[in-house]
Amino acid sequence: MLTKTKKTKVIKGSQIHEKDTGSPEVQIGILTKRIDELAKHLKKNTKDKHSRRGLLQMVAERQTHLRYLEKKSTRRYNSILSKLELKKK
Repeated sequence: MLTKTKKTKVIKGSQIHEKDTGSPEVQIGILTKRIDELAKHLKKNTKDKHSRRGLLQMVAERQTHLRYLEKKSTRRYNSILSKLELKKK
């Protein structure tokens, strides 16, 4: 579960301007944090199939945001990849 303080920290780390909460960078950052936490949960609870399905949905959603950002601005795309330490496809 992503707490409010963790979410705020992620938003501050990836926002474009002071009041930015919905840009692709912020959404990708939040999804990445949620994916990391859910992956930790699934390592302990290997039989939790419902959470595994949710994880796959989040990964697909993040990939959609990344593709959109890559088309819109390659510079911003490369910046968010390096900030979040994600690999290029």
